[in-house]
Amino acid sequence: MTNRPGDREEVELGVKTRPRTQRPPMYKVLLLNDDFTPMEFVVHVLERLFNMNHAQAIEIMLTVHRKGIAVVGVFSHEIAETKVAQVMELARRQQHPLQCTMEKE
Repeated sequence: MTNRPGDREEVELGVKTRPRTQRPPMYKVLLLNDDFTPMEFVVHVLERLFNMNHAQAIEIMLTVHRKGIAVVGVFSHEIAETKVAQVMELARRQQHPLQCTMEKE
C-alpha cells in the first residue's frame, strides 16, 4: 500500500500506561522521657530492639532525656507498630513506665 500526499495514516501505538505506585507512608517511632526509667534500660532497648550500637543508643537516650522526645527510627506502618509494641512490652515486663509512640512522617 502506498501513501498518497494528503492521506493520513493513523497508527495506534500499544502503549499501556501503568498507574504509578505510591510508596506506603512511613511512620516515626518516638521514645518519650519520664523521670523513672533508668537511662541504662533505654540504652538497652535501643540496642536490642533498634539494632543501634552503644554510641548511637547513648546519643538517642540523651536526646530523649534532654528534649523529652526523640525519633528512634522510621518504618512502614506494620514495622513501626511492632516496634512500639515490643518497647512497651519490654518496659512493662521490667516495670518501667517508658512510653513509645508512632506518628505518620
